[in-house]
Amino acid sequence: AKMIADQVNFCPRCGTALITEERIGRMRPTCPACNWIYFPDPKVAVAVVVCEEGKVLLVRRTNEPQRGLWTLPAGFVDAGEDPARAAERECREESGLMVDTTHLLAVIAGEAHARGADILIVYQAEKRGGSLQPGDDADQAGFFNLEALPPLAFASTETILEAWQKSKK
Repeated sequence: AKMIADQVNFCPRCGTALITEERIGRMRPTCPACNWIYFPDPKVAVAVVVCEEGKVLLVRRTNEPQRGLWTLPAGFVDAGEDPARAAERECREESGLMVDTTHLLAVIAGEAHARGADILIVYQAEKRGGSLQPGDDADQAGFFNLEALPPLAFASTETILEAWQKSKK
C-alpha cells in the first residue's frame, strides 16, 4: 500500500500540521485544529488492446519501472477526463495510432508497481487512422503475434492478453 502520510503533511483548509488518528475505521491523516480528514483518491489508469490481422499493438517503455520492456498503450486518466477518451489519447501519444474504443474488456484492481494505478480500466479499440510512430514514454511500437510476444513489463499485460485471446475463441 502507498504511504498515505507521505502524500500530505498540512491541512489544505487551515495549514495546521496533520496528525494520524483512527477515523472511520482506519488510521488517517487528520487536522487537530479544524477536524479535516484526508481521504486519498485512487489513481486510475487505462489501457487499450488494438488488434490488426490477429496481432496485438504493444509499445516499449522508456521510463522506469520496467524500462525497455513492452506493454499495452496505457496511462493515467486526468481528473474530469472520460476514461475511454483517455485510452484513445494514450494510444495516440504512445503509438501514433488514432483509435476508437469499442467496448470495456476488464477492470483490474491492484498496483503493478509503487507509482502505478490502483485501478486499471482496459478497453478494446479499433484503429481508424494515424501511422505507427512511437512517442511520449514509448520508444518503439509494433504489432505482435500472441505466440511471439516480446518481453512484457507487467503481469497485468499477460493477464489481459490471455483474457482477450479467450474472448476471441
